[in-house]
Amino acid sequence: MSVTASDHVATDIATPDAAIKSRIASIDIMRGLVILLMAVDHVRERFFYHLNVSDPMDLDATSPALFFTRMTAHLCAPTFVFLTGMSAWLYARPVRGGVRSPSGFLFKRGLFLVFIEVTVINFSWFGNVDTIFLQVIWAIGISMIALSVLVKLPYWAIALIGFVIVFGHNLLSPIEFEPGESGYTLWAILHDRGVIYDGAVRIKASYPVLPWIGVILLGYCAGPLFARTMNMINRRKMLVGLGLGCWMLLVMLRGFNIYGEVLPWQMQESFLLTFMDFVNFTKYPPSLNFVLLTIGTALLMLAWFETLSNKFMNVLEVFGSAPMFIYIVHLYVLLISYRIVLATLGPNNGDLFALSSVWQIWAATGLLVWVLYYPTRAFSRFKHSSNMAWVKYF
Repeated sequence: MSVTASDHVATDIATPDAAIKSRIASIDIMRGLVILLMAVDHVRERFFYHLNVSDPMDLDATSPALFFTRMTAHLCAPTFVFLTGMSAWLYARPVRGGVRSPSGFLFKRGLFLVFIEVTVINFSWFGNVDTIFLQVIWAIGISMIALSVLVKLPYWAIALIGFVIVFGHNLLSPIEFEPGESGYTLWAILHDRGVIYDGAVRIKASYPVLPWIGVILLGYCAGPLFARTMNMINRRKMLVGLGLGCWMLLVMLRGFNIYGEVLPWQMQESFLLTFMDFVNFTKYPPSLNFVLLTIGTALLMLAWFETLSNKFMNVLEVFGSAPMFIYIVHLYVLLISYRIVLATLGPNNGDLFALSSVWQIWAATGLLVWVLYYPTRAFSRFKHSSNMAWVKYF
């Protein structure tokens, strides 16, 4: 789901003569964590659909357990897109050799992701092609294509465009187009969700791409933090500083309802509900506050992961080293599993089979992760030892 070619490299150094690593463990670990959180959310969507959640979530209809389960998945898309930009910067600067342009690889991989989204991935959700949903893989693909063009600009210009998009796109929220109006289709793709084609096969833009283009540009500009000349201690200080800076800005903007979110928060009948309202952010399109919370958290976790080394981190690193493989496989495992369960046990909630408690979502995800760990590890080893070009796209 991001650039993960064998040239995704940097020196993780505390001393000048530290050994060069073929991959950056903390980035793979971070990617692996959000893959697991993504799996939790997809289990929820498959086996807990009778209590589906809105965006932002309806506090009157969503229990705290379901609210925070859904909220953990907020970290996924921003982190994937941000790390994609960061990995593009690293791809352009391999350990051995000079600087190279990532434009060609970004453009081809972006097109590949769009193709995968509308074919393999779209079918995995419902087992049919009645409607094509343009979701997160589509958004990443379009963002990569945009970056493949914008990467030719000076570094400062890329950073400026990224900041303007991420910090300014909420100003565009009042702009709306009705279906059939000139500009509706383009605006649905860029900033608002909507059906952009209503024929024999409907096409719905579910992930407005403009904010994600801003996120990938900022991720690209964050790439120097993992340059082989960057000392690990200094990198961790900068990651922590940037992460806390995102959080502090979020608290100020959200605390006073200044800017960055469509719906203001209000005092509720309890502290827990008030906190839930405070962090109840819009994801489609991702508001500034949504991005500040998630990217700030990701930066802090990247700094933390550089200090950890244990078996769980090793598991996360495996999942993060082959993200596209596990993304596709886990969706089809969930589709097939749900149909088997529905056929054998029958529906227990209307026409659906549904788990009865939120904790069962997490338990089912644990089982899913355990089943997929060894196939993912095997594919990761094959991918990173293979010289076949097509393998690198997974």
